[in-house]
Amino acid sequence: MGLFRKKPLNTVNASEGEIHGGHALGRHLSVRDLTFFGIAAIIGAGSFSSMGQACFSGGPGVVLLFVLCGIACGFTALCYAEFAARVPASGSAYTYAYVSFGEVFAWIIGWALLMEYSIGNIYVAFSWSGYFTNLLDGLGLHLPEWLTINYRSASKAFVEGTAGEGMNAWTTAPKLGSLRIIFDLPAVMINALITWLVYTGVKESRNASNAMVIVKLAIIALVVIVGAFYVDINNWVPFMPNGFGGVMAGVSAVFFAYIGFDAVSTLAEESKDPQRDLPRGMIWSLVICTVVYILLALVLTGMVGWSQLGVSDPLAEVFQLRGVKWMLFIVSIAAVVAMTSVMLVFQLGQPRIWMSMSRDGLLPKKFASIHPKYKTPGFSTIVTGLVVGIPIFFTDETFILDFTSIGTLFAFVLVCGGVLVLPQRAKEKGRFHLPHINSRWNAPILLLVVLSLILRFVPDYFPGLLDVVGHAAQNIPQIFFWPLTVVVIVLAHIKNWSLVPVLGLLSCCYLLTGMAVSNWFWFAVWLVIGLACYFAYGYRHSKLASAQV
Repeated sequence: MGLFRKKPLNTVNASEGEIHGGHALGRHLSVRDLTFFGIAAIIGAGSFSSMGQACFSGGPGVVLLFVLCGIACGFTALCYAEFAARVPASGSAYTYAYVSFGEVFAWIIGWALLMEYSIGNIYVAFSWSGYFTNLLDGLGLHLPEWLTINYRSASKAFVEGTAGEGMNAWTTAPKLGSLRIIFDLPAVMINALITWLVYTGVKESRNASNAMVIVKLAIIALVVIVGAFYVDINNWVPFMPNGFGGVMAGVSAVFFAYIGFDAVSTLAEESKDPQRDLPRGMIWSLVICTVVYILLALVLTGMVGWSQLGVSDPLAEVFQLRGVKWMLFIVSIAAVVAMTSVMLVFQLGQPRIWMSMSRDGLLPKKFASIHPKYKTPGFSTIVTGLVVGIPIFFTDETFILDFTSIGTLFAFVLVCGGVLVLPQRAKEKGRFHLPHINSRWNAPILLLVVLSLILRFVPDYFPGLLDVVGHAAQNIPQIFFWPLTVVVIVLAHIKNWSLVPVLGLLSCCYLLTGMAVSNWFWFAVWLVIGLACYFAYGYRHSKLASAQV
């Protein structure tokens, strides 16, 4: 069937021109560069904003959640690494879905990744603007409030009569006719700067990214070292003040802190040795960032009580509360640098996904055009800048954050599932090879262990799900999760699937249960729009369609 036509694995490799025409791009990236790109993408808005909410809900026990999410992302990273070793071409999960599930799934993943890379960068731009504005204020430079907030937030503040920045912006903004001129100027400007940098070349982007990673890791190390002197171990008791349920309530915030490691896989065609270096870059960056997050969480919850961390700038807040005011300026610098590097990597990734989709015929040919001088997908880079920049004028952070996480997790699920349907291959020297741990008996045993632990330590868990099914729609995803788990375990037993992708698939599915039903609704709307675009253009212009004629 045309919807499920697949790319054959034996035509997507480096020795045969990578089917996508990958040699048009310059190969400049080593394993160190790829690791730095991964760190640049991961440590950003999540660590400087959403971590506070996670600590507030889970207390010191949130370190367990960072470990759990790190393990779940680790399983996924290993699956990405297996695909990267087999399919050393741009496109990330889009290309991987094309060779494992077929064209329509590849399109859905490409459409979902638009949410992670481009739309996710809108949230990062807003967060960057907040820290940058605070940094300017600390230097005695003040922008008008109607140039530091988005129109939607200002309008909402006025309608609800909420005092503060939004109300001040609405009442002081100049008018063009009846329209108030309100927009987030720093967010617009950083997006324009990043777009220009990515447009001019991957070497320039690499150098900037590496420099920013060194700076932000150095500052984070300073934060941990200085903060350690103000840690009161009494703040770590109780370890889980709101129980394990409170820890798990921070899933969305903690997972958002991990978003980005997969962006490394979009740089396959610019890697010197993608089959060796891409897997190493992803895994090293994930390990380093997990250690950083655990140390930060321990310092945050040790410096002040967990109940004081429900703020959008937790690193600045803890030093403010402990009277270490000279660190506030340094934290603001770290946040600005960290979020700049995130935007850089995400805006490197999105054009390369569109480039791959265009080469496959699913998007117009212009998206695959390579700049003759800079050797970058120039047109796709400019379009990415517009996709990020235009919504900055009329959207807000909350909606964007919910949109980003669910799209990313959905892509992770298909990548882990895709590895399960690939044929096994022999080990090759110099290439990553995912260890095959037979899950025939291991998976059922692990399920029984998990169920025993739940029944032992959370005896009301399953009765609670059934009792509130008619009253709490947010539990519906978890109710679907357990039958899905049983089906996957049974198939793993029958088909002798490898344990790592099975655990990655189930881990990501469980994290998806933390998404509200309203998130699922908007995600479904987004997919419907994407499928309409696919049938309007991609289905008829696909190169695989013409090959079948």
